[in-house]
Amino acid sequence: MSTEAEKVKDVMARHPSAIRVGTDLTEVVDTLLKLKMTGLPVIDSSERVVGFISEQDCLRSLIVSSYHCEGSPAVDDVMHTDVLSVKPDDTLVDIAELMVKQKPKIYPVVDGDGRLVGMLTRGQVLGALKDMRRACDLG
Repeated sequence: MSTEAEKVKDVMARHPSAIRVGTDLTEVVDTLLKLKMTGLPVIDSSERVVGFISEQDCLRSLIVSSYHCEGSPAVDDVMHTDVLSVKPDDTLVDIAELMVKQKPKIYPVVDGDGRLVGMLTRGQVLGALKDMRRACDLG
């Protein structure tokens, strides 16, 4: 199998965790810590990805709200809305090149309607590329 045939859908996590719009930021932090994730997509009621929230975003916001003892913000107030997502049929080589240029370690996988269908991590891509490299050595 050539490296071009390897697709996102071949290695992505198929039942991804996500944060719902309107979730309290302290609940977001609890979820990130429980799942040992550095970030998660934020979805609306139709499962469409509308944002992304990271540990760093939470940390930044909680510093301010803790210092001023303000109420906890909602994820909507803190999330990034310019989400870097990928499609299930994107090739892993193309995504690896994107990952080299961009900072995110986690990419939501979305269908043509923007609905969350999976999650792709840098580690998954790295592992798949390593396996492809090994196949080259054996073949």
